[in-house]
Amino acid sequence: MNKSERRRCWGDGDALMTAYHDLEWGVPLLDDEKIFEFLVLEGMQAGLSWRTILNKRENFRKAFHGFDAARVARYGERDIRRLMADAGIIRNGMKIRAAVNNARRFLEVRKEFGSFARYIWRFVDGKPIRNRIPSLAEMPTRTPLSDLISKDLKARGFQFVGSTIVYAHMQATGMVNDHLVHCFRYHKLARGEVKQANLR
Repeated sequence: MNKSERRRCWGDGDALMTAYHDLEWGVPLLDDEKIFEFLVLEGMQAGLSWRTILNKRENFRKAFHGFDAARVARYGERDIRRLMADAGIIRNGMKIRAAVNNARRFLEVRKEFGSFARYIWRFVDGKPIRNRIPSLAEMPTRTPLSDLISKDLKARGFQFVGSTIVYAHMQATGMVNDHLVHCFRYHKLARGEVKQANLR
């Protein structure tokens, strides 16, 4: 692949961000465990940079038992104190309690729909939305659809799921392809070279 084909919309100059951009961001996710991981991480990011979260990602995985939603849902006050004492993660009591709450709500949704993936992907009819964004300045931070999903999640008792957080989650998990049109990943995803979701 030549240099022109490797143009990125963001992530250049930082190995961690480059790897995340090149391998994960925008790839459709159907695995509930991975979706739950992103729900927790996106909530933890509120007010912080995504690079900060990526730097602590492995610590989060260890602290939250591999993002096993069933296990996190059973966390009690002892676990909350353990997490609050863990310098390797974001020690924000509201965010930590929200993650535990969201694990419980996550399991409720999974029970109702068979999987959380089936629930969340129905908002896009089981197929990624392909945007054509020419520049980062024109990339949305929320949309009417993320407003709708946020409202539904909140009605189900989820916390730290405002529209901006939900849209970031949609971008991360491939519900929308928001790589810029000049980015090599946009074209790989658009051509179906990366596995696409199909939950219709």
